[in-house]
Amino acid sequence: MARWVNRAIQLRFCPILKTAQVEGKPVDLQDLLLRLTFDNICGLAFGKDPQTLAPGLPDNTFSSAFDRATEASLQRFILPEVVWKLKKWLGLGMEVSLSRSLVQLDKYMSDIINTRKLELMNHQNGGPQHDDLLSRFMKKKESYSDKFLQHVALNFILAGRDTSSVALSWFFWLVSLNPRVEEKILIELCTVLVETRGNDTSKWLEEPLVFEEVDQLAYLKAALSETLRLYPSVPEDSKHVISDDYLPDGTFVPSGSNITYSIYSTGRMKFIWGEDCLEFKPERWMSEDGNKYQVQDAFRFVAFNAGPRICLGKDLAYLQMKSIAAAVLLRHRLAVAPGHKVEQKMSLTLFMKYGLVMNVTPRDLTPILAKIEKFCKIDHSCGGEHIINNGIHQ
Repeated sequence: MARWVNRAIQLRFCPILKTAQVEGKPVDLQDLLLRLTFDNICGLAFGKDPQTLAPGLPDNTFSSAFDRATEASLQRFILPEVVWKLKKWLGLGMEVSLSRSLVQLDKYMSDIINTRKLELMNHQNGGPQHDDLLSRFMKKKESYSDKFLQHVALNFILAGRDTSSVALSWFFWLVSLNPRVEEKILIELCTVLVETRGNDTSKWLEEPLVFEEVDQLAYLKAALSETLRLYPSVPEDSKHVISDDYLPDGTFVPSGSNITYSIYSTGRMKFIWGEDCLEFKPERWMSEDGNKYQVQDAFRFVAFNAGPRICLGKDLAYLQMKSIAAAVLLRHRLAVAPGHKVEQKMSLTLFMKYGLVMNVTPRDLTPILAKIEKFCKIDHSCGGEHIINNGIHQ
């Protein structure tokens, strides 16, 4: 994952933001993040780069079909079952778009699987090696059908593409509105890089952050979790009841029924998160001494689901989001373009209805480094966590 993420960040995403900065043109950050995470997740899922983030931001058949199919699927959650099934039978409305998109997705994935079979055969004879999810399944002793392999890869993309990009969009928006939080993230980031790469900030940008550096960014993870609490990528979810049961408040739920619950509302309930539940406050995710990220009960913070169905890609999602956020904030200051309206879109995923149009300006790290240096002169222990949580931002 780190290989795909870092390559896309370094070679495509950052150059686009740099160009926007130099030319003084705003960018739709939500669109760029969707393209970035799509390229990343496709590389991880089946080792193929669709290059949607290439110069010129080209259209991609697979990406477009994927978007149309996702949008059309929403209609099935909104309309009564008998209505969408009738529209499917008659070939009307979004059902037509869904059918055509599924045909395109099927052809694209079939071509990849057939090509990969040949490549794996060639590898046995000294050809190139593949280490993506699809190849790992195909190398197993068990025999999986092509349809099963398609579903595995597509499910992985569906789970990991929109969710991460949407979370990052809301994160950058919230951070742009909360300079105190942005400064704490930068202090943590700079402190880690001083320890791992020295004081020359020009060297910090030569190579992407490695896993060991990203793993130390506890406050950044807290800010991302706080974003997901307020703006969960999937705002609601459903469960199917397999046997008669009772909810904690005594409500009876009969077998065979479907229960829908609002993840969005759960993250904004005072009796769960306190009187300040509507405030963007990453500190609620930190330990009492402010030094470590504190994991919340999965049934309290349900953005990644909970129990036996908890998201398998949770750690990968945090790794990708932290890597992208760190790379952007180190290089640029982002601000919402004047007149741009940020509004939620009704969808399976909590997109911004009009995108996220932002102005990009260069980041000056001098004030951040001065604060770190000043604190180090006062307290010679100067540990990274100690700097972040003592004497600054209090």
